[in-house]
Amino acid sequence: MTNQPVRGGGRARAAHRLAKARSAANADTRGPEAPPIQRLRGAQAWGDLPAIRGMDAARNGALGSVESLPDRKVYMDYNATTPLEPEVIQAVTEAMKEAWGNPSSSYVSGRKAKDIINAARASLAKMIGGKPQDIIFTSGGTESNNLVIHSMVRCFHEQQTLKGNMVDQHSPEEGTRPHFITCTVEHDSIRLPLEHLVENQMAEVTFVPVSKVNGQAEVEDILAAVRPTTCLVTIMLANNETGVIMPVSKISRHIKALNQIRAASGLPRVLVHTDAAQALGKRRVDVEDLGVDFLTIVGHKFYGPRIGALYVRGVGKLTPLYPMLFGGGQERNFRPGTENTPMIAGLGKAADLVSENCETYEAHMRDIRDYLEERLEAEFGKRIHLNSRFPGVERLPNTCNFSIQGSQLQGYTVLAQCRTLLASVGASCHSDHEDRPSPVLLSCGIPVDVARNAVRLSVGRSTTRADVDLIVQDLKQAVAQLEGRL
Repeated sequence: MTNQPVRGGGRARAAHRLAKARSAANADTRGPEAPPIQRLRGAQAWGDLPAIRGMDAARNGALGSVESLPDRKVYMDYNATTPLEPEVIQAVTEAMKEAWGNPSSSYVSGRKAKDIINAARASLAKMIGGKPQDIIFTSGGTESNNLVIHSMVRCFHEQQTLKGNMVDQHSPEEGTRPHFITCTVEHDSIRLPLEHLVENQMAEVTFVPVSKVNGQAEVEDILAAVRPTTCLVTIMLANNETGVIMPVSKISRHIKALNQIRAASGLPRVLVHTDAAQALGKRRVDVEDLGVDFLTIVGHKFYGPRIGALYVRGVGKLTPLYPMLFGGGQERNFRPGTENTPMIAGLGKAADLVSENCETYEAHMRDIRDYLEERLEAEFGKRIHLNSRFPGVERLPNTCNFSIQGSQLQGYTVLAQCRTLLASVGASCHSDHEDRPSPVLLSCGIPVDVARNAVRLSVGRSTTRADVDLIVQDLKQAVAQLEGRL
């Protein structure tokens, strides 16, 4: 581990010393390790939980059998949520103590709050290569996604009014409602609002199927779905279950060219939105490279608080945005309500950490993910089906979706039998339907019997090869028990 200056007070320095000690202790027992991260991140937050205790012993090589220590846990569900980094906790705590005033007030604590909010806005903009004035704080990804959809419905009807087409927003007539294009593997916070609009005859939606060869939404299929009334293409940047990276940059380039043709015909622009929840903190994200008009930011996916933000290119000028709430004038009237200064402070700090360390995080997670897949294939051989590995397709560095083939090895059953592994069968929003095959995997062409056995593992910044060895052994024993071999 490299010697780097450690910020963040005593707790961060202690974490640094702990990481160095773990690295030295494991050097002779683990074999080649992932590229070193400057400091162990997130371990304290999870290690403080009783259910997670024992991971430290595992990392120091002080392991007995899994049976002898059934309370030891290894968390591998970082696509669902992440712990707060120590620096983030410190930023939140300091804001609670020193910047508790109303950001709209003129006294000291209020001015401090305003300064913190402005600094966090700049940090988020830097993380995604945008401008601070184009960042709107929200309660999270669901609100951000709904705000985009709501705004495009409003924008469409205002444009119709300006043209003199006074139509009822609930009109059943085709051509009088806004048309949206998305794909079949989107998050529920995109899919369900669009389905609601369709059910209430307020919009038309084309759900473009993803390719069964590469798991991606094909650019040609999206372009073929465009209509005169199309107002928005919304495609996630990275899928939360497979980790597949969608061709958002290519989509944006083609839509931009198409908009020039539409302008000559008097048709409105088609805007592009991407939900970047799963990509941020795992790979570089740049709104200029992506060419999008809207981008959703979700804090708890990159070791930040459970709030979010929305990037809007030239908000209110180049790109329309209409509030869903009305009240005060906060966030330039686009998202009224007294700002949650402590959580915004934490979100800004989490963004700073991503800006400073993203390549290191990405390299570490990719190394651990690759080692995980190697271990699974070595242990289970031809019984393993890697659902998230599509030839020639870029994917998130931390995500491994796999199935162990066998009639008794449904994903939720295997996880229930595991004594060490903490993970999910897929998206957390589908956790109440664990016995059903993932619609995402089925859309990607995974056979039903394979999809039913799926388990999604997603590694984090502090996941080690020793953790991988533990959970592979845990899976091996769970499978043996379910098949009556133990």
